[in-house]
Amino acid sequence: MTATHPPALTRSTAPRARPTPQPAHSASSRRLAGRYRYDRRAGTWTWSPEMSALLNVARNGAHPCTELLVRSIHPGDRPRALDAISGACSAGVPFALRVRLGSRGGVERPAVLVGEPVVDAAGAVDALEGVLVELPPEPRPSAARPGAGEPEDDRVQALETEVTQLRTAMSSRAAIEQAKGILMLLTSCGEQVAFDLLAHISSNSHRKVRDVAVAIVESAAGHAGLPQDIQALMRDVCPPRPHP
Repeated sequence: MTATHPPALTRSTAPRARPTPQPAHSASSRRLAGRYRYDRRAGTWTWSPEMSALLNVARNGAHPCTELLVRSIHPGDRPRALDAISGACSAGVPFALRVRLGSRGGVERPAVLVGEPVVDAAGAVDALEGVLVELPPEPRPSAARPGAGEPEDDRVQALETEVTQLRTAMSSRAAIEQAKGILMLLTSCGEQVAFDLLAHISSNSHRKVRDVAVAIVESAAGHAGLPQDIQALMRDVCPPRPHP
């Protein structure tokens, strides 16, 4: 893919029934987070109702598409957002961007847009998944006082921690999706059975599902060998096919 920006998309499908990630927050600063997915093969976007609410399109029935997403972002942030989406789709580069959403009631709404490419066993980008998280408004400047900069420093640190957590979660999902695809190819099974196989290997190897998924993906890509316990379990669920 060599285009600078992703194609204009107008088709949509029903969002998958997946829980929206809940970033860490305090009760006094509850944040709205929406999940999205762009399927490159189908050329479609899907996103959660929370995403529609964040983009102020919850009531007008607009279909998820690139234009709608970008139009809902502050004009000054649109080029960065388009470049990040394009880079994720063409080169598999994840991103976490601080953006501004369209104002609501005259108040600018800061947010973080996180994207994680989902690649297949050959390394090609199949989809882009991510979240959009609305942040509390910037605090108004107050009179200078001792330690006045500390609350803002804490806020920046909390934001960085939250973005790291979101990217880790999205990266885990990407690895699991890739491992499921590999198991589906090896066993000619469906998506749910592939996940059940991952869970079976995880339970019997006493490893996290994400760690099992990463090991399978890295092995398939030739970057590392499978640990022996995972190898044994893989032979059980994916026995070698007899030669003709």
